[in-house]
Amino acid sequence: MTTTDTPLHAPGHYPFDWSARYPTFRSPVFARNIVSTSQPLAAQAGLRMLLQGGNAVDAAIAAAAAITLVEPVSNGLGSDAFALVWDGKKLHGLNASGVAPAAWDRQYFMRKHGGIFPQRGWDSVTVPGAVAGWAALHEKFGKLPFEQLMQPAIELAERGFGVAPVTQKKWAAQIDILRQQPGFAEVFMPHGRAPMIGEHFMLKGAAATLRRIAASKGQDYYQGETAREIARHAAANGGAMTEADLAGYRPEWVEPISQNYRGYTMHEIPPNGQGIAALMALGMLEHFDLAALPADSAQSRHLQIEAMKAAFADVYRYVADERAMTKVTARHLLDPAYLAERAKLIRPDKATDFKHGLPPAGGTIYMSTADESGMMVSFIQSNYMGFGSGVVVPSVGVSLQNRGFGFSLDPDSPNLVAPGKRPFHTIIPAFLTRDGRAQMSFGVMGGNMQPQGHIQTLIRMIDYKQQPQAACDAPRWKVNKGLEVDIETTMEPEVVAQLKSMGHELKPLIDAYMDFGSGQFIWKLSEDLQQGYVAASDSRREGCAVGF
Repeated sequence: MTTTDTPLHAPGHYPFDWSARYPTFRSPVFARNIVSTSQPLAAQAGLRMLLQGGNAVDAAIAAAAAITLVEPVSNGLGSDAFALVWDGKKLHGLNASGVAPAAWDRQYFMRKHGGIFPQRGWDSVTVPGAVAGWAALHEKFGKLPFEQLMQPAIELAERGFGVAPVTQKKWAAQIDILRQQPGFAEVFMPHGRAPMIGEHFMLKGAAATLRRIAASKGQDYYQGETAREIARHAAANGGAMTEADLAGYRPEWVEPISQNYRGYTMHEIPPNGQGIAALMALGMLEHFDLAALPADSAQSRHLQIEAMKAAFADVYRYVADERAMTKVTARHLLDPAYLAERAKLIRPDKATDFKHGLPPAGGTIYMSTADESGMMVSFIQSNYMGFGSGVVVPSVGVSLQNRGFGFSLDPDSPNLVAPGKRPFHTIIPAFLTRDGRAQMSFGVMGGNMQPQGHIQTLIRMIDYKQQPQAACDAPRWKVNKGLEVDIETTMEPEVVAQLKSMGHELKPLIDAYMDFGSGQFIWKLSEDLQQGYVAASDSRREGCAVGF
């Protein structure tokens, strides 16, 4: 198919350039029902639900449960999650990120850790929200029985699986860091080491836990045997989390925030997440004619980098649990006049130090699903850093996130730790609409790379008409600190030289898994869905898009 074929100009269809453009072993996938994830077995779990008559939400939940097993470096049964769901008429947002235990406040950490927030261990664990998120999604939108959605994950837990190459590499890299954390070696070092590529692995305790989650629609995790085991493990290993903390947790349905860009509208979950950074950067870039510059030029990339840096400068200062953003709100940060003023600070020929912060790198999974009824789901789930806190509760197979490390101990910060408060979060699903109708469900996982990946891929599709797989495969950059910018080694040498001449301090990196993110994209090809969707899956991980 070429850009001159009639179907490309059908109502609701975007005239993409369908050439590959960048080296890749992936092709776009066309189907009316699609699941796109970073792990093939998880994608198949979601596809099974669609084949059994389920909808896109059912597929997302099944894939999310399965991927806690097959990609445990990036997520687990102790993760947090966020989702954007297009129900066919309206976009809904779900914040299933956890809150601080009741015992946590500044004094707790000053007294126990000398004013240093621990990066790993029980005192980095907030109440996990992912399982409650699955249940909330199912209650509002699910079609199949909840128990049925858990079946692929239960089978993987009972029978085990072969460890995939990219996952194995990251698994092995965490061994020396985490081997001393409670429960880690017992569960994730079954032979005193990380599993080898293709080696059979079974996650101890997870099968029985998943069966209880299935039977109780998630309640057992927060008010049953699983909750008791988690609280018992915390008490035995110096943690503050209690059964009451778990029982009191509830995910929250939220109104997405948005930013118009070139006739489209991009949507993100509101703070405590960093999605607002992508919206702010797009609001600044709206003032530049990117389409007049070549897609892979230094000039285009420079403007994007600068807008991202300027956005982060504000985000790291003001974004926290939205309830704590009393002085500067999301509305203030997205004010068009304010973004226009910020855009004026961007010099077209020189890098500027906007004094933004540097958050840690992340470990996350992202998935997107869509069905022939028009329902689309943008879903992200994460334990934060590789294996999160490193803490594992072996009796129930629960590995726990370390989202508490996103809090601050600065009394003047809106992100100051407090009981029941959500920390600053890096994981962000995204969604694109046009004229009030769904266009694309997408996301790019990977710490603070996520909003940067959002704008880089979106600009390639909208400004440069690159098809989703090409936009996904193109070399990426990632702002670091000051004038430092990490770049993929595949970036063109002449572009690298030009960016350096503008004052950017470039650092080539080979590790794309964490540093440059991994995306999944599902674009609706026509409003009547006769042409279905086109999906792309990032070649930086071992995932895929599957459909029928």
